[in-house]
Amino acid sequence: MKTLGTICLLFLICVTKAQDSLRFKQVYAPPGVFEDFTVDNLGNFYLLTKDNQLKKFNAKGDSMGVFNDVRRYGKLFLMDASNPLKVLLYYRNYATVVVLDRFLNVVNTIDLRKKDVFRAKAIARSYDNNIWVFDEQNAKLKKIGDDGSVLMETTDLRMVFDAAPVPERIFDQDGYVYLCDPEKGIYVFDIYGAFKNKIIYPDLRDLNVWGKTLIGIRQQWLVSSAMGLFTESQLRLPALVAERKKALVTPGHLYVLLESGIVHYTF
Repeated sequence: MKTLGTICLLFLICVTKAQDSLRFKQVYAPPGVFEDFTVDNLGNFYLLTKDNQLKKFNAKGDSMGVFNDVRRYGKLFLMDASNPLKVLLYYRNYATVVVLDRFLNVVNTIDLRKKDVFRAKAIARSYDNNIWVFDEQNAKLKKIGDDGSVLMETTDLRMVFDAAPVPERIFDQDGYVYLCDPEKGIYVFDIYGAFKNKIIYPDLRDLNVWGKTLIGIRQQWLVSSAMGLFTESQLRLPALVAERKKALVTPGHLYVLLESGIVHYTF
């Protein structure tokens, strides 16, 4: 059976060959001005307001919850909704991960400083519902349990590479973990922390991974490439993507965060 990534890649290749017939259709997105957002695999929106309030809406615009405990943790740095039942909020200034349920109620709080993790730029949900953390201080990829215990860690990557990665995103997909450093490339590990490969995709931003397919934006093009293969398919994007603060591409959907709000396309 083809993986989702392969199917998406084949789809993009097909539409690229017939771009004249391709049309992006603008569909519903919650109104308002937001600082950040993400979307889960059910199409629910997680929207961060300017006062650091997190709101959840479903694809029809119904409110699903609000998280408003901003005084305790400060500015939200990153959120991961890859598991909508356990949403991760990362507050970098306090090295703290807050775990929310599907109604945005707090179910757990992990202080990474208690495990000597003081500097981490990227976290992500792991395939087994633990948490990947890249510890910048000792250049290690670590898997953290719900109790904050370190379940696994790599060797010091400064001993492996000339310069250790500084990933902005981590993806756990189909048995591999991807550390995405926009300057140095993508570092690929297996789920046990063994290094497998380094892949260079220059000038790609707003990266996402579907299965074993990398998706990113280069100028006005949506670029899709199977991991490890040096072939790309490109799809011309709407002009307003150039004005984005952030973009997120999921199968069949493009979400664009602008100063004026979020625009949502299907394709």
